[in-house]
Amino acid sequence: MENQVSSKNFMVNNGVILGVISVLVSLVLYATGNHLPPHWSATLASLLFTIGCIVLATKQFKAANGGFLSWGQGVKIGVGVAIVGGLIVVVYQYLFANFIEPEYMAQMIEIQNQTYLDGGMTEEQIEAANAMTASFSSPGIMAGIGIITSAIFGFIISAITAAIMKKSEEETY
Repeated sequence: MENQVSSKNFMVNNGVILGVISVLVSLVLYATGNHLPPHWSATLASLLFTIGCIVLATKQFKAANGGFLSWGQGVKIGVGVAIVGGLIVVVYQYLFANFIEPEYMAQMIEIQNQTYLDGGMTEEQIEAANAMTASFSSPGIMAGIGIITSAIFGFIISAITAAIMKKSEEETY
């Protein structure tokens, strides 16, 4: 594999597609008033878009690489796609929570508090849970958690994808 293809373009291009699709899904949920709390189908759609973009990037790379793909290359591509997409979503979420819908976090906390009350938690327990939530609600921590979560899901999806799609030069002889 002397003339190995660079995976960067496949990661960036498909990561941008994933990020834009994710932002569009969020905007549709917001425009239709379904963003608080988001419906489970939105999570499923996001997962399917993530899988699709990672599989597409891996297939594109494998085709450009003469039909060869190692497991490590597949994982690298998938995690790269997920991180690029995650970065775009993190920027959107920051803009959404601070400029588009500044009351979003307060609304989410109120919904969570009602869930806690419905679950039988006391006011003291709810206050403690809110204090814990507040410590993780800074933009930097939320961005870090979003990117790490994207990378973890990207790793899981791409590990499976790469295991299925891998093909080395040794396997052809």
